[in-house]
Amino acid sequence: MHIFKHANFDFLRWRVHALVLSWVIILAGVVTIWTKGIPKGVEFAGGTVVIEQFGQATSEQQVRDALAKTFPDSIIQAYGDASQHQVMIRVPQVGAESGTSLSVMAQRVEESLRQANLGNFQRQGAEIVSATVGQELTNKAILATTLSLIGILAYLAFRFQFSFGVGAVVATIHDLLITLAFLAFFRYDMTLNVIAAILTMTGFSTNDTIVIFDRIRENLRSMRRDSMRDVINVSLNQTLSRTVITSGTALLTALALFFFGGEVLHGFAFTMVVGIITGTYSSVFIAAAIVSFWRGTAPTRAAAHAPASTSTSTKAALSGVPQQPQRKQKAAQKTPRKARAS
Repeated sequence: MHIFKHANFDFLRWRVHALVLSWVIILAGVVTIWTKGIPKGVEFAGGTVVIEQFGQATSEQQVRDALAKTFPDSIIQAYGDASQHQVMIRVPQVGAESGTSLSVMAQRVEESLRQANLGNFQRQGAEIVSATVGQELTNKAILATTLSLIGILAYLAFRFQFSFGVGAVVATIHDLLITLAFLAFFRYDMTLNVIAAILTMTGFSTNDTIVIFDRIRENLRSMRRDSMRDVINVSLNQTLSRTVITSGTALLTALALFFFGGEVLHGFAFTMVVGIITGTYSSVFIAAAIVSFWRGTAPTRAAAHAPASTSTSTKAALSGVPQQPQRKQKAAQKTPRKARAS
């Protein structure tokens, strides 16, 4: 299925603009993370999360006032459907880290709610994680992300060329930084679900980049006398329909999870939406731009000594019309015949 027939977009024309835009978002994210940080879920920060369902409508401020004396640093959020009157209470790690003392904190939360006379309520769920376990999960998440980047670089350097591997890794790091920036902007908690979404997004973006790089490698053989810039632009246009269809269907699924998946999947779906958009963007503008900067605009290595040619082959590849072979015309050299001796 071809959405764009005979596409002829000059993507590399906007490579500098794309890099500038990415740097602006990344620097803004770094400033946000430096000043405000990224909220950590209970899996990484440690503590207790209690979900209570009230018999009547209870505002977040009422619950916050009830816990102000006992747990001044608690975080109160509405949870699930508003008609269910559910509130999520997150209490950070305080004091000892044994499982017994942590479970006691959940009971203390409920005692504070009873003393505030907020009506009947019932516990719908609780999650208790110690700070030691949270630190261990953080280290494993960082290790998993680092190993995946090393694996991507090694695989692409072996299958293609080292410049392609560098472009893919830079694009993947770009996706991670952009995603972390948006998580910091919108104050989403860093949970195990978010880490799973980040790793999923990394694989999705890498797969899209490999498809584009594979087409570039094929065109390097048939367009040996064209510049690397022309080869990359042709390859991006040839894979444009596939990129739009694949990313579009994945984005629709992530949006469905975001709007209808419930509070539990909100962070996961948001990360997937941001990751799909930035992964497609980086495959087209970042990874390809890195390769073009690395290889330059000279003709490909296979035809380094070939005479310069016009852009006819480039136009033919972009339009999809096969190029007619040029006939070589040799000038007939007439040699004078020697006169016969009479």
